Amino acid sequence: MAGSTSGKGSGENQPVLSIVRVHTVICANEVSDFFANRGGTAGGSRPLSSGTGFFSLMEMGEVKVEDQKVSEMMPIILKDGSVYEVSSGTTWADVATGLSRRLGKEAVAAKVDDQLVDLLAPVRPEARVEFLTFADEEGQTVYRHTSAHILAQAVKRLFPEAKLAIGPAIADGFYYDFDVDHPFSPEDLAAIEEEMKKIIKADYPLSRQEVSREEAIALFQEKGEDYKVELIRDLPEDAQVSVYQQGEFVDLCLGPHLPATGRVGVVKLLSVAGAYWKGSEQNKMLQRIYGTSFPKKKNLDEYLALLEEAKRRDHRKLGKELDLFGIAEEGPGFPFFYPKGMIIRTELENYWRAEHRKNGYLEIKSPVVLSRELWERSGHWDHYKENMYFLKIDEQDYAVKPMNCPGAMIYYNTRTHSYREFPLRIAELGLVHRHERSGVLHGLMRVRCFTQDDAHIFMLPEQITDEIMGVMDLIDSFYNTFGFSYRVELSTKPEKAMGSDEIWETATNALIEALQIKGIPYQVNEGDGAFYGPKIDFHLKDSLGRSWQCGTIQLDFVNPENFDLTYISDDGTKKRPVMIHRVVFGSIERFLGILTEHYGGAFPLWLAPVQVKVITVASRHVDYAASVAHQLELEGIRVEVDERNERVGYKIREGELEKVPYLLVLGDQEVESEMIRVRKRGAGDQGTASLPEFVANLKEEIEQKR
Repeated sequence: MAGSTSGKGSGENQPVLSIVRVHTVICANEVSDFFANRGGTAGGSRPLSSGTGFFSLMEMGEVKVEDQKVSEMMPIILKDGSVYEVSSGTTWADVATGLSRRLGKEAVAAKVDDQLVDLLAPVRPEARVEFLTFADEEGQTVYRHTSAHILAQAVKRLFPEAKLAIGPAIADGFYYDFDVDHPFSPEDLAAIEEEMKKIIKADYPLSRQEVSREEAIALFQEKGEDYKVELIRDLPEDAQVSVYQQGEFVDLCLGPHLPATGRVGVVKLLSVAGAYWKGSEQNKMLQRIYGTSFPKKKNLDEYLALLEEAKRRDHRKLGKELDLFGIAEEGPGFPFFYPKGMIIRTELENYWRAEHRKNGYLEIKSPVVLSRELWERSGHWDHYKENMYFLKIDEQDYAVKPMNCPGAMIYYNTRTHSYREFPLRIAELGLVHRHERSGVLHGLMRVRCFTQDDAHIFMLPEQITDEIMGVMDLIDSFYNTFGFSYRVELSTKPEKAMGSDEIWETATNALIEALQIKGIPYQVNEGDGAFYGPKIDFHLKDSLGRSWQCGTIQLDFVNPENFDLTYISDDGTKKRPVMIHRVVFGSIERFLGILTEHYGGAFPLWLAPVQVKVITVASRHVDYAASVAHQLELEGIRVEVDERNERVGYKIREGELEKVPYLLVLGDQEVESEMIRVRKRGAGDQGTASLPEFVANLKEEIEQKR
């Protein structure tokens, strides 16, 4: 595709270039009743971009058609602001190829006026376009969504009785849910994967068709796809529905998708799990096949290696092996912390408290159970009820708190406040309970009770920017301590929200201003704010490159109104404060799970449940080992003694498996010289040292949180 470019605002005396298009001629070789009913005939042809027919496709070859001149040109605007002129009828794929042959091969979708569209969609005049590749997060979503459709097509070929549910792209992969009586085995996954490779090799074009709600229902009823029919019936009466066809396979989908199945490089099916339809335990259990896809085998191999490392670091596995925490059958979603796990938890909380005291926070503790009236006033009863637990006390309705915010506001209203007190920073390590479906529970990462490290800052309007930046600095300091990098998202007003548009605009602009002053790049997450205000979310990146949403800053003008919060201003009148909700860890439980995987269970010295293990060579060394351990305990070091009658090598190996930072091996030489032999985790034998020297080094390492 040839075209012309110009700078912004140009357009005069532009050359008109000859355009060569390559048309793929496709005809219907099998006509369904659905297509025939709309006027089709056997052997007839029909453009993929028009009509609403569904039919089996047969590629007949390519025909080159050369237009000597294109008289009707229209401008589009590229990402860099330059203008690119193309002929009417040009597709976004043509534009990508015209810009660069490489871009034409690598582009997976177009982002047109901030909306994702298929590359095969026709160009719109004056549109601003950005081309996405697999290197872009949104590009990966398109790529893997197409991979999910390939999976569904393969399953329908091998298991025609299978009914289709949903198949989205997810982080690092995709899944598809199927209703089929036959339990998928590892052998089935291998066969499905091979069929997917055949579909990719066939390079079927993906054709998008828009149909009415009634037409879509008729199509999927004919195919016996009950779940698709249910999804369509859930749509508004006047909804326009889109479907995608690749070969013989048709699926309900909003899109966009890759231009053809052959654009997918390599696929790998990973596992099968159960999943309730629509996530409800009241519905049928379906079979969910997970998979991933990449442009190149090298990328896939690297990812599979990462998965193996992630399995090795799984906090559920390490929590059991290291005796840190667990989930009992008697309390699904309600974690138990064992003695060693409590040590880590306590150290995290101590660090949290110390840093918050330095930054002017006051700590409170609010009750777990509060009245219905409170939750109605806060908006949780109307906006969060499905996630809450309830009980009756003296015939009155109460709720177990899902959030700490109302407690902070009750505390605020215990007395009159002056503007001179602001900013007033109130912190709480508050235990909250939220109803999570059993299917989404996952170790410490997704639980039903957890301790949220909340703080609520009450302030004057003119203090908003400084306070937000102060919280940003605090969060940055915390994450640096643990070796996390992070990215930032700004989440805006959701569909169901409290407060006026004006209030939301003011709050959102305040967050943006703080981000801009700090020079922090951010992505906008439209419509994902809290129901009472916009927020800034912090997504951690762990040692395996995985992302975890933890910290948040939420600006709230609504709840001060709902709870009638006031202060005495400098002119003696009552006014409303502005409020920030924020967390750093997010929750102690989840953060501990993330840390466990981040460190692979090898916690830094200051967090390690056992910091030093003393190992005796023989029974005659027990007394000296006890003396060394006692002196370490007096210095505040967490220590254990292994005086068992076992080989030294065995005891060292066991200490290494327990991921103890330091092992002290004591034998005849150490007893005689009153020295210690030090082994450091990951570094091996460090030679001998005096106990005071060793303690001094330990304390420095703990102090620096290394």
